[in-house]
Amino acid sequence: MPNADSITPTFVLACELIARPSVTPADAGCLELIAARLAPLGFHLERIDTGGVCNLWARRGTQAPVLCFAGHTDVVPPGPDAAWRTPPFVPTVRDGVLYGRGAADMKSSLAAFVTAIERFVAEHPGHDGSIALLLTSDEEGIATHGTVKVVETLAARGEHLDYCIVGEPTSVNTLGDMIKNGRRGSLSGTLRIKGQQGHVAYPQLARNPIHLFAPALAELAAIAWDQGNEFFPPTTWQVSNIHAGTGANNVIPGVCEVMFNFRFGSVSSAEELKRRTCAVLDRHGLDYEIDWHLSGKPFITGRGKLVGALSVAIRDTLGVETELSTTGGTSDGRFIADICTEVVEFGPVNASIHKIDECIAVDAIEPLSQVYGRTLALLLAAPC
Repeated sequence: MPNADSITPTFVLACELIARPSVTPADAGCLELIAARLAPLGFHLERIDTGGVCNLWARRGTQAPVLCFAGHTDVVPPGPDAAWRTPPFVPTVRDGVLYGRGAADMKSSLAAFVTAIERFVAEHPGHDGSIALLLTSDEEGIATHGTVKVVETLAARGEHLDYCIVGEPTSVNTLGDMIKNGRRGSLSGTLRIKGQQGHVAYPQLARNPIHLFAPALAELAAIAWDQGNEFFPPTTWQVSNIHAGTGANNVIPGVCEVMFNFRFGSVSSAEELKRRTCAVLDRHGLDYEIDWHLSGKPFITGRGKLVGALSVAIRDTLGVETELSTTGGTSDGRFIADICTEVVEFGPVNASIHKIDECIAVDAIEPLSQVYGRTLALLLAAPC
């Protein structure tokens, strides 16, 4: 067990959340637990459940600026219980580390949201602006009925957010060393190059789509799509899958299917990347079809009030000079950015997320809550 000083309200709530087996898209009662803590603080609570997904929109206050904490209660499947040293949904402390599925991604962040808000409201009952929470059970899955649906509802009502902190695990080596102030966009394509099937002994009577595509593949792989900018690295294009043929070694395939993905920043647009891809394929005279899927647009928050306040809170609380980064995959911040002026992600060390024996250092849990609380004070505390 942790020492007595570590058994804080944040630690206890994190354990209660981890104990709920909320494998995506299940919520397993996490939102009810959180709502019960928010109701006495004067939050207006609204469930926006859809498509078997649980969503909570909670807001205290009606005025701007609005500071929103956003996150997800769902977790990825734990894999076989036998592979874990202790059961994945039995929060367990060993050697100063709390183990359990969701410990880092992101139930400790959810607990820290709640306790930071509780302390802040107790100290500043007449605070400026509004505090909000946007929570979903559909982030680790297909993410079609979660945050995106809440954002659509808020947009239809004309509700706008000024600041949003997404509690994703962004820290690398120690709590506070990295903030994500944006994310790259993700554009995928499924390309089908049409040829003509035939016998390998009579290639003159067939058209091999693999051979036809090879020069275009080489060109696409060599393109420098852009040079990136201050916040984003250059756009990348990667093939993730190629499939053709019948399985027989004496048949020229009739179709070659290629799956690829762009990760791109704010320098290039999805439409521009589509156009440039098709220009290469057309120049090589290919007969093809492409199905496109844009799973996320890039978003970026510059060095404004939110980045400044969170950076100061990290420095004041942890003594760490944080780094801004846009690396990694996508997050629900891509949806929230449509209705929010400034969006960042900040949370625990991410080394164990989605792994067997996911964990968080016990002595990082309460400081995470303190950072969130200090940020609240810097942005919303009413002047004396």
